[in-house]
This record gives sequence, structure tokens and C-alpha cells, in this order.
Amino acid sequence: MKLRSAEWFEGPVSRTFQHRMSMAAVGRAYADYAGRPIIGIANSWSDFNNCNLPHKELVDHVKLGVLAAGGYPMEFHTITTASDFVKPSDLLYRNLMAMDVEEMLRSQPIDGVVLLSECDKTTPAQLMGALSVDLPAIQLAAGHRASGNFRGERVTYATDFWRLLDEYEAGNLLSQEWAQLERCMSCSGGGCAVMGTASTMKSISEAIGMMLPGTSDIPAIDVQRQSAAEATGRRIVEMVREDLRPSQIVTEAALRNAMRVLAALGGSTNALIHLAAIAGRRGIFLRYEDFEQAWNDVPLLCDLQPSGAGNMDDFHAGGGLPRLLHELLPLLEGDAKTVSGRTLRQNYATVPAASDPVIGSLQRPIAPGPALRILRGNLAPDGAVLKESAGSPELMRHEGPAVVFEDYEDMLARIEGDDLPVTKDSVLVMRSCGPVGVPGMPEWGSIPIPPKLLRQGVRDMVRISDARMSGTGYGTVVLHVAPESAVGGPLALVHDGDLIALDVPAGRLELRVPESELTARRAALRARPATHKRGYLRLFAEHVMQAPEGCDLDFLRPGSAEEAGFVPPIVGRG
Repeated sequence: MKLRSAEWFEGPVSRTFQHRMSMAAVGRAYADYAGRPIIGIANSWSDFNNCNLPHKELVDHVKLGVLAAGGYPMEFHTITTASDFVKPSDLLYRNLMAMDVEEMLRSQPIDGVVLLSECDKTTPAQLMGALSVDLPAIQLAAGHRASGNFRGERVTYATDFWRLLDEYEAGNLLSQEWAQLERCMSCSGGGCAVMGTASTMKSISEAIGMMLPGTSDIPAIDVQRQSAAEATGRRIVEMVREDLRPSQIVTEAALRNAMRVLAALGGSTNALIHLAAIAGRRGIFLRYEDFEQAWNDVPLLCDLQPSGAGNMDDFHAGGGLPRLLHELLPLLEGDAKTVSGRTLRQNYATVPAASDPVIGSLQRPIAPGPALRILRGNLAPDGAVLKESAGSPELMRHEGPAVVFEDYEDMLARIEGDDLPVTKDSVLVMRSCGPVGVPGMPEWGSIPIPPKLLRQGVRDMVRISDARMSGTGYGTVVLHVAPESAVGGPLALVHDGDLIALDVPAGRLELRVPESELTARRAALRARPATHKRGYLRLFAEHVMQAPEGCDLDFLRPGSAEEAGFVPPIVGRG
């Protein structure tokens, strides 16, 4: 087969001298890599990203696998999206990271790529970039971090953090206890060890066929993670020789499988945004109706935080994603191709025997589905999202008066005040937090319970915003309200005291205000001034699409599946 990298290294000296010389300058002789597939290893660790930090060592095991299979490894780094540090939102930089991955793959002598991921947005960003170039690609996660022990019980970042933060705000934890928790909650590098966004997206990556079977849920500190890295390195060389590309794997059938797996996992609401963006890079345009159709008859099969009690250590010990996919196979499209070269059915038809209460079956589910819900109504004409499995049953049908926060700063300034006019029946509304409004749609949607209510024992309320929520969070939180308030969505029209009706079983979210009054309010709206005048943030705000479309930048999405595909570089002199 003709290798893509040969365009750089074979042919007239006028074209190849500079490229071979550059390799020689770092001790790489042409004889060592001539005729061998050049395997790029896109590494996303940094000292700021503790989730992806294990890749600092894992990359060496990937290289061993590449060399053993006859390839030649070349590591390169891209930007990363450290959820704990990046402000105001790591989603803002998911698209920038996808652009970075895409352009590095497009512009360099790479025949295939291993994508080293873990943290919430690195997994979808890498898949988006790889799909836009469509070189043979495979993904490897860093693994989830070890959990800690606090006051004699296991604590797992970050769901237990939100629970204990409420207790601290209610005065039930001392400052010295909080300081102890800070030191003991995370006990290694790696992603959050709950079914938050990181675990959801790497599970989806494996389910969609882009990770080797059984590699998505191995703990970061488990030696199996090193074996998975070597196996991944070997497999990408084989994929180059087979010319197996992401476009053959991430198909409509694979995306439907991913949506069903998301429901069975009780996964992060953020996954809807990421799946829409990933699909969009293939010219496949997912709608909320597609999610709802895929979720039909899919029960919740995982008893994992934040929807349940277990963590990712329990999930892995109980058979992990292979066990879940095995149980779910009757509802999946088993002929979908995967990076292993085998179909989904072939990969998961037989799995080792395991028995663990955190993974159910279709005959014995953890709970009936769907775990996630799409809501529509005059407050969310284009839809909103709620994770029913992480909410309070008694709030699934609720009507109450709105307490409106104009933006995140307004919420922070007023939420702790004893004079806030709020009761347990109130509906907390926060606007100006969507893709354009901040910009970047931060994970601010889990509006804190006012401390004066926490002291009364209130632990959940209906909360509504155009923001996102951490995949590790929980509560009756309505998210991704579209269109967002910053572009004139109905959320901008809500006044304090307006009645809002939530009916989750019916999929409705309604503002109980006459249409004539809403028309008058709409006419009185004044556009908010643009926050950012330059740089990437301005580019993002001017081109980002709304949540149901995946929050990708409009110019990065092809118009159709036929337009999606690899654009070769121009390899010439200089």
C-alpha cells in the first residue's frame, strides 16, 4: 500500500531533503522509518490536567506497541481541556482542541493516529478532529482516579464533593473536616471515578467502536492500563495497513448504539452535546427526536453515581462496559464495525462471567428508562434536557413561582442572602449562561440550593437554565434550554413570580404567562452587549451553534456526509 507519509519522505530530493534532514536532526535515521507507517500519538496531558496525567507514562507503552507491529511512533502534543482549571468553560475550548487535532493530523506526515484522552472534553474533541481528517485513528483513555476515604466512608470525586458541599454550606461540616476532604478525595491522576462526563464519553467512544474492547473502564493505577496501551499501539499499525478509517466506524448505526448506551449508563447530559458535534463532523445531523427514539425501551442498567450508589471501581469489577454491552446487545445494531476489525456483536457476544449489583440486565434493570429526558414547551421551543435518574421523584411534576437570576454573577451575589424571596416550591431560573451568552455554556446549571433552605433540610429544587451541568452532578436540574436567552430565547422573558410548570413524564416545560404578555416582553428586550472583542472567544461567540446542534462552530461542520472527508496536504518545497 502507498503510505501517506511517503509524500514527505520519498521522491525527488527537492521535496524530501528538508523532511529527512529534520528527522535526522533529532537522531532519526531514514533507514529506521523508511517504508514503515508513521503513527502519530496525540498526547493531551499537561501539569494542569490531572485527569490526563497518566498519559505521560502510558505513551511509552503505546510506542512499544507501535514498534512491535512494525510502525514508527511520533509523539506530538495538542492543547488540552482541564475541566478543573479552565474558566469559564472547558466546552469553549473543546472546539479549539478539535481544530488543533485536525490541523496537526492534516499537516504532518502521519499515516495513523493514537488519540490519548480522558478528561471530559478531550475525548469528544479528539474524535471530532480525527473525523474531520479521516485518517486511521484509535483512542486510549488514561483511566479513572483512585477514590479516597473520609470519616470512615469511601468518597469519590466529584459526586460526593457536591453532596458534602451542601452539608458544609448547611453548617454540618467543620472547616478542619473540609480541609481533610480536600487532601483525601482524589488519590491519583485520572478521570472522575463516577459516571460523569469523562466516564460517559470514554464509554461511548468504546461503544461507538473507537476504543479497543474492554479498555475504557480500566482504572488508571491498574497495570492492565499499560497492556491496553501496548495493544492500542499494535492495533493502529494494523488499521493503517487495512485502511480502516473513522468514517467506516462512526456511522449512523454506531451513533444510534451510542445513544442507547448513554441511556443504559445513566450517563452525562453533556453527552448529547458531544454526540451531536461528533456526528456533525461526519455530516450526520442528530436531532433530539433521534435521541428519544433511540432511548425507547432502554432501561437504566447501571447503579452508578450520580444516578446511583456505585463508582467506576465497582463498574470495572463487575465486568465494566463489556458486560453492559453484552447485556444490551439485543437492543444494539451488532453489525457496526469497530477499531478491532470485528463487529460490535463479535466483540461482546461472549464476556467473562461476572456478578455485581451495579450492572443489571434487560430482565433485571436497575430502573425503567429513560434515564434522560428531552423537555419541550413555550419555555424551551427547541428543547431542554434533564437527567431523570439523578433527580427527585417528587419533583418530576412540579409547578412553582420563578426566582430569576439575570446571570451567574447575579446568582452568586444573591443566592446566600437570607432576604432572597425563595421557598422550597420556588423554581430557580438562571439565564445568560448558554453557548453565546458567556460564551461557552459553563457547567453552572446546578444552581446551589440557597443556604437558608439547606438549613431547613431542603436538598433539591427545580432549577432551570441555558447552562450545562457537571456530569457528576445530580438534582432536578433542567439544562441546555434552547434557544438560549442571549439570542432571544424565551428564558429571557421570565419574570420573578411567573409560574413555571415542569412535567417530566409528559416531556413538558411551560411558562404560565399569556402569549400576549410574552409578546410585549419580547418587544421590550434589549440585546446584551458583546462580551468579547477579539481572539478565539469572539470567534466562538460569532460562530457557535446552539446546544441541540452540538455547540460546534458552524464553519467546521460539513454540509452533508458527502462533503465530510480527508483533505490532503500540499507537500512541496520549503
